[in-house]
Amino acid sequence: MNPQSAIRNPQFAVPTFRIAPSKGWVPLKLRELWEYRELLYFLIWRDVKVRYKQTALGASWAIIQPFFTMLVFSIFFGSLGKMPSDGIPYPIFAFTALVPWGFFANGLSQSSNSLVGSSHLITKVYFPRLIVPLGSVFSGIVDFLVAFAVLLAMMLYYGLLPSINVLWLPLFVLLALVTSLGVGLWLSALNVEYRDVRYIVPFITQFWLFATPIAYPSSLLHQPWRTIYGLNPMVGVVEGFRWALLRSNTAPGPIIAVSASAAVVILISGAFYFRRMEKTFADIV
Repeated sequence: MNPQSAIRNPQFAVPTFRIAPSKGWVPLKLRELWEYRELLYFLIWRDVKVRYKQTALGASWAIIQPFFTMLVFSIFFGSLGKMPSDGIPYPIFAFTALVPWGFFANGLSQSSNSLVGSSHLITKVYFPRLIVPLGSVFSGIVDFLVAFAVLLAMMLYYGLLPSINVLWLPLFVLLALVTSLGVGLWLSALNVEYRDVRYIVPFITQFWLFATPIAYPSSLLHQPWRTIYGLNPMVGVVEGFRWALLRSNTAPGPIIAVSASAAVVILISGAFYFRRMEKTFADIV
């Protein structure tokens, strides 16, 4: 239609969409994520392909990393250090914790650098920026499933069969995802403004590894310190996995409630901080 005709006939005017920077704290606008769900699928698939592009071992890295970490822990903590393992063979005790930990750590590492790595998209087109770290975290589900298959094989080898508690396992996976995404939102937004964040992430991950009961059981702590320990959300995830799969004698109990509450706080605060800083991404990244 002729633009002049549109002016004379307002009912035929072309709709316009104005994009303006936000001010202060803004709503999350989660509905936009659903509207851009196809882009989210594309970014997830892109991250999966890029991760193993031109690699000799491909998805085997999802097995190699936790497996060799389990071997090191079994030698130094299990055999030499005589670390207790709640009556469970130490190799399966450690590997059961390393599977969800790997999902969390990889998601944290990928999401923290996701905005900087997608600068070519952010500076050219508009879309909800939350999709970028979301895609990085969700792409780790492929690695998690591969490592989890090895965990099931190890359980059969040791003659360990899960009880009815295994029905709670999806909730513990969701807790790991929420924790990884929440921390990833904080770090990805900070990494846009302060590029040295990428150097801090490996240190945070290493420190968090030993602050989580992976090489040792949380039963070493007595109440109320054991419940307070659950402020680290990954404590609830790790103890939940062992309880759901290995029938460990130490039921998570209050730890799960504390860990879930901490994870939700991290996610909500990270999402609002991310949205507050979103208006600066295209200019700084």
